Order: sequence, then C-alpha cells, then structure tokens
Amino acid sequence: MGTNRKGFTVSLLLTMSMLLAACGGNGNTKGTPDAGSTGEPGTGAEATAAAEPVKLEFWTIALQPTFNDYFNNLITQYEDSHPGVTVEWKDYPYDAISQRLLTSTASGKSPDVVNLNTEFASQLGSKGALLNLSEYLTDEQAKSYFEGIYNSTVFDGKAYALPWYTGTEVLFMNKKLVEKAGLDPANPPQTRDELVEWARQVHEKTGAAGYAQQLVSKLFPIDGISILNEDKTAAAFNTPEAEAMITQMRDLMKEGVVLKEDADFSKQIQYFSGEQVAFQLSGPTFINFIKTSAPDVYKNTIAVPLPTGKANLRLSNSMNLVVPQKSKNPQQAVEFAAFLTNAENQTAFSKAANTLPSSKASIQDPFFTESDGSLEAEAKVASSQSLDKATDYMVGVPSAADINSALARGLQEILMNGADIKETLNKVEKEVNTIISQGS
Repeated sequence: MGTNRKGFTVSLLLTMSMLLAACGGNGNTKGTPDAGSTGEPGTGAEATAAAEPVKLEFWTIALQPTFNDYFNNLITQYEDSHPGVTVEWKDYPYDAISQRLLTSTASGKSPDVVNLNTEFASQLGSKGALLNLSEYLTDEQAKSYFEGIYNSTVFDGKAYALPWYTGTEVLFMNKKLVEKAGLDPANPPQTRDELVEWARQVHEKTGAAGYAQQLVSKLFPIDGISILNEDKTAAAFNTPEAEAMITQMRDLMKEGVVLKEDADFSKQIQYFSGEQVAFQLSGPTFINFIKTSAPDVYKNTIAVPLPTGKANLRLSNSMNLVVPQKSKNPQQAVEFAAFLTNAENQTAFSKAANTLPSSKASIQDPFFTESDGSLEAEAKVASSQSLDKATDYMVGVPSAADINSALARGLQEILMNGADIKETLNKVEKEVNTIISQGS
C-alpha cells in the first residue's frame, strides 16, 4: 500500500493515448441495468443473478502479502453469497499497474475492478476509459460516501470511481512550545489565519518558528484558488487572490514566523524533532518518524484537526476502485466494487490497515471516535473528524505532474529567490497553458 505518485505518473502519461485507443466501448450490449440491480452494497446472491459463471479479475496496488488474509476471507465471503461468481485477486507495485492495465486492455483481457488513486482515476474517467458507475448505482449507494471524496471523480454528472481508503492531514503541536508562548493547546486554531497568529506568537515568545512547509501547488486550492478553469482547458490561478496569498507567505518568511525554506518531508521531520518549529501539518505517518528520531518531543506532541484555509476544505489522498470500459462483466464488477467499499468492509479494512474510510457510516464506529490518549489515537480521531471537508485537489487535471512542477518552480522563484510575484505568475500561467495544449 503506497502513496508515491511519481513513477506511476510518468508511466501513465506515456501510455495514456495507447490505453484510450484500446478502450473504445466495453463491448457490452446489455444496455444500462436497472438502477436497483446492484442492491445495497454487500447484499447477497439476489444482487447477481448470473445465467453463466462469471470470473472477475480484481487488481490492487501494493497490498500483498500484508493483507492476504483480509482479502482472501472477504473474497470467499463474496463468492459464497454470489453463486456463479469467482474473483481472482492480483496485486502489483505502483510503478507497474499502468503498464499492466495498458497491456491487458490492448489484448482484450481487461481486468474488471482496479485500484487507482484519484488523480489517475480522474484522468482515465475524463477520457472515457472507465465505466460510468452512475448508471449502476442507487442514490443511496452514491450518498453513502463522503461527498467531497466521491465527487472527486465525478464529471458531467458521471461517477467514474467508488472511493475506498483515504487519509487527511492533521496539525501536530509541540505542547511545551505552545504553552511557553501563552497559548492554550486545548483550544487550538480552527483556521489558517488563526494558525498564523499562533505561529507569530510562538516566534515572538520562544524564538522558534511556527512551521516549515514545502512549496507545492496545493497552497493554491487550500486558499480557494483554482489551478485550472472549470473545464480544465486553461490556467486559472493567476489572480489577485493568488498574489495576496503569496505576498502573505513571503512576509511571514521575512518575519521568521514560517521558515524560509522549501522544506520537504524529511526536513520538516528534522525541524520539528529539533524543536525549531512548534507545528507540523502532516498525515499520521509523521508520528512514526518523530517517535524514533525525537522520543522526548513525541511525548510532548498532541494532534488536532487541521485548520482550514479560505476554501474551508481539507485535502485528502484517496484510493478508489474503478471498472474499465473493456470489462466483460460490468454489472458484476460494479457489484463487487460496491461490496468492497460498503461501510462494514471499509470499517474492517481501515482497522486492519490503519487508514481512513470514505464511508460516512464507518466513521461512527468507536475506533474512529474514541481516543486512548496516545498520539496515534489523537491523530486518528483528528483525521476522521476532517473527512466531511475532505477532497482531492488535482481532480481530472491533465499532465498533473508537469503542472505541479511548474507551480512549484514559480513559488520557489518568488519565495526563495525574490522574483517579482506578478511577473512570475504570468510566466507560469503561460507555461501551464502550453503544457495543457501539448497534452490535448
């Protein structure tokens, strides 16, 4: 189970045109099934009345062998409740699944259910390579997932993925530094503006900076600034609001409130471990690193929900299940995907994998609402409380890796090298529009 996108991005974008050429229609002449044919997620044999035996091929990313028992048991349960349906589970590394998907689709042997992250599910769905699940799902099924996460792969009213496991960032606080600054950690900041004020007070009272951050494209949508226009055909970030956001960041760096550095994750760990900053904006995996590198700091750290910016949202990093257009068993494939992502099974997988579910009902489980006082439990509860505002931000963005890189370089030029804000935004806007035109 991984979250590294780089290798997968390159592979997917290199093979996208070949994959789309191979997709065409799904070869299904059955027509659109009745909306109720999938039943409730996880229902029994009545949901699949297969006249002939059906074999579903199910692909995941980096889940074997860690979760072999979980999935083998779940597949057996599904097969027992759906006579005539068998499921073959295959697992591939992140950097291999796009090429495998291309090869199998081109050869007419498409898998039926595939695990993809939102960025790539969106790109494939927007190009017609995935089944429109809206024709198969009931309203109740669609509404069972957190709206922001579900809608991350909806285009023109068509849903191209079912949300599966996900994750959100939380705010880690060095309790000692916060209290030394005269702040109350029991009443943490709720907004980015409040976090800035807390960071400023920490810097004034303790000499430590507020936090370090990496200069990446997500800084725009956090503040409600769209990276591209609605139909994803042109840059939309070159606005007065973007100038104001970058100006504020530049001023905070000058003050020492935010470290003047393009700090990657390893650097952020270093700064928090050395108590050079009081806050860390990160996912729960951050805990494992400070627990090892700075056990005293770990003992003095608490986790709270991440303060929101002007957009009042939190960014998620989600995994989804999709059905390729070339699946020979689309109805059964959707039923199996719905079964895997229903509330009961999402809850069970999140407990086994220490992830967050995308099902609203799952979050009601005490596992996600109760804390034993440990930092790990606090982070889990804080993350869970963020899901109602969670969304992926590079939804359906073409050439996402190249666009992200262009925006990051622009931010580096301005904030690290002192380049003019407006001139740099103009330059990056042209670069992004060129990237989009070359990719279309």
